[in-house]
Amino acid sequence: MLISTKGRYALSVMVDLAEHEKEGYVALGDIAARQGMSKKYLEAIIKDLVKEEFVKGVRGKGGGYKLNIDPAKCTAWDIIKATEENFTPVSCVTDDHASCPNQTVCRTLPMWIELNRTLKTFFEKYTIADMMAEELQV
Repeated sequence: MLISTKGRYALSVMVDLAEHEKEGYVALGDIAARQGMSKKYLEAIIKDLVKEEFVKGVRGKGGGYKLNIDPAKCTAWDIIKATEENFTPVSCVTDDHASCPNQTVCRTLPMWIELNRTLKTFFEKYTIADMMAEELQV
């Protein structure tokens, strides 16, 4: 289980858009420059964010992207689930359910289900607004 650069960059894009929300639509090139990311790679990420309706975009002069959600209501979990193909600790667990053919005899399955729920709970604690706050300390 590893959060890919796609998931991490998507979170950074969402925070960047939230921080520049008052500017209206933000050009992807500006986000890429501020975040030190490839614009081409961000194009694929933003496509997923638009598809999931976290972001809306406008083409042409004055176009770009802006949030389509309240940063205080969008969690890190929402973004990770939208951008990561499979974010579970083991392949036999999907969301809160087991998909293992050996689930009736597997002694470790309850542990994996609990770990998956713990990860979800952890990432649900942090909103985009929280990540914008300078007080967020590591």
